[in-house]
Amino acid sequence: MVTPYKHEPFTDFTIEENRKALEAELKKAEENFGKEYPLIIGGERITTEEKIVSYNPANKSEVIGYVSKANQELAEKAMKVADETFEWWRKTNPEMRADILFRAAAIVRRRKHEFTAHLVKEGGKPWKEADADTAEAIDFMEYYGRQMLDMKNGVEVNSREIENNRLHYIPLGVGITISPWNFLFAIMAGTTVAPMVAGNTVLLKPASATPIIAYKLMEVLEEAGMPAGVVNFVPGSGSEVGDYLVDHPRTRFINFTGSREVGTRIYERAAVVQPGQKWLKRSIIEMGGKDTIVVDDNSDLELAADAITYSAFGFSGQKCSACSRVVAHQDIYDDLLARVVEKTKEVNVQDPSRHDTYMGPVIDEGAYNKILDYIEVGKQEGKLMAGGTGDNSQGWFIQPTVFADLAPESRIMQEEIFGPVVGFTKAKDFDEAIEIANNTEYGLTGAVITNNRAHIEQAREDFHVGNLYFNRGCTAAIVGYHPFGGFNMSGTDSKAGGPDYLSHLMQPKTTSEML
Repeated sequence: MVTPYKHEPFTDFTIEENRKALEAELKKAEENFGKEYPLIIGGERITTEEKIVSYNPANKSEVIGYVSKANQELAEKAMKVADETFEWWRKTNPEMRADILFRAAAIVRRRKHEFTAHLVKEGGKPWKEADADTAEAIDFMEYYGRQMLDMKNGVEVNSREIENNRLHYIPLGVGITISPWNFLFAIMAGTTVAPMVAGNTVLLKPASATPIIAYKLMEVLEEAGMPAGVVNFVPGSGSEVGDYLVDHPRTRFINFTGSREVGTRIYERAAVVQPGQKWLKRSIIEMGGKDTIVVDDNSDLELAADAITYSAFGFSGQKCSACSRVVAHQDIYDDLLARVVEKTKEVNVQDPSRHDTYMGPVIDEGAYNKILDYIEVGKQEGKLMAGGTGDNSQGWFIQPTVFADLAPESRIMQEEIFGPVVGFTKAKDFDEAIEIANNTEYGLTGAVITNNRAHIEQAREDFHVGNLYFNRGCTAAIVGYHPFGGFNMSGTDSKAGGPDYLSHLMQPKTTSEML
C-alpha cells in the first residue's frame, strides 16, 4: 500500500540553510563542467566521435559537457534492443515497475539541490524555476507510479449469467520520447517514465540543447533497479535520428513535446504506414501556445499585474503556458498597463546562479535572434512600453518586453515567440475579450482575472483552452492537480499529469469466457 499522492513541496530559499545547500551544489556542478557522457543502449555505454555540446546559456563560454551523438546505425541498434526487451518487459508485474518509479523519486528527492543546480547551469533557470522543475520531475514519477497501480486490474465491465468478461490494459510496444529543453527535467522525465511504467520500452532522444539532464535521469533509473534495455538513451539530431525513429516500422508510439513546426511534421510522418508496419502509430504531441490573460473591468488590478508579470517573464517566457497576450477591458486598460510596465521595469535580468535572479537568459543564439526579430516586428505593430533590448556579450539575455495597443490579429498577438515578450490589446466588453482570447490557432492555457461570477462561468464555457485559470496566472500547473494539455494547434490534449494519461500509452483488451 502506497501513501496517497501529494505534490512535492517547493524549496523556501529565504531560509539560509537552503540557500547555502544550493550554492554548494552549484559549485559542485561547475566542477563537472566539460565531462563526456556516452549513449546508453541496452545498458551498454557507447562513446561516439561526434558530440553534442551543451553550453551554459548564461555564460556561453562555459561547456556543461559533451554528449555522444547517435547516428542511424546506433538508432537501429537501440530499436532492436528495445524491441527484444519489450517481449519480456510487457509481462512484468506493474507493482514492480511502479516501485522503480517510487525509488527513483526518492533518489531525486534526496539529491534535489544537485539536480536543481544542474538545471540552473544547463537550462539557464533561476532558482525558483529550477527547483519547481525538479519537484515536477519527482511528481511525475510518484503520480504515474500510483496511476499504474490504479489501472493494473483494468476496469469493470458487465457480464451476462453465461459469461465472464474482463477489460484490462496492455502496453503498446517500443516508443520514442522526444523531449524539450524548457522543462528539461520534468517533461523529459514524465514523457519517459510514463510509457515505461505502463510496460513499454523507450528510446529517449532529449533536446540537443539540454541532453545531460537526461543522462542523469538514466543513472537514477538504473540505480532504482530499472533493467537494461527498458529505456535507451539516444541523443542525436532530429533530421538524422529523430526522423529515422519516427518513420521506423517497429515504432509503436511517439511522445513529443516541442514546437508546432516539429510537432505537426512528426504527426504527419507518423501517419504514414511503412512497409512491414502492422499498426497505426499513436502520437502524443504537445506543441505550445499563445496564451492569454483576460482582465475584466471588475477585478483586482494588482493581482492581475502580478499574474501577468510572472506568467510572461518567469523563465524568460520560455514556457508553452507563458502569458504572451493580455486582453484588458477598455475601462481599466491604461491603469493595468501602467502597473505591468512598472513591475516589468523592476525585473532583474542576470546570471541565474545568483539566488536573487528573477529572470535569466534565453536558451541559445537561435532563440535570442528570433526573439529580437519579433521585437522589431512589435515596434512596427504597437507601442514599446518596456524592454526591447538584448545583450549577448556573455550569455543570451533579453530584457522583459511589453508592447501596447496591438491589433488582435497582429503577428505579436498571433505567433508564438517563446520569449519574454507580452502584448496588450483592449476590449470594449467581456464578450469581445473572450472572442479575442479565442482568435489564435492555439488553445493551451489562459486565465481570467475578474470578480464577476457570471463572467467566470461564461469563460468556463466559452474560453477554449485546455487549462483555464481564474484569478491567478496562466503558468505553473502541478502534476495531479492541474492535468495539462491543450486544444487546436497546442497538441493532442493528452493531459500530462492527469488520471487518464497512461491510457494513451496502453491499449484495452477485452476477454470473454463462456461459463
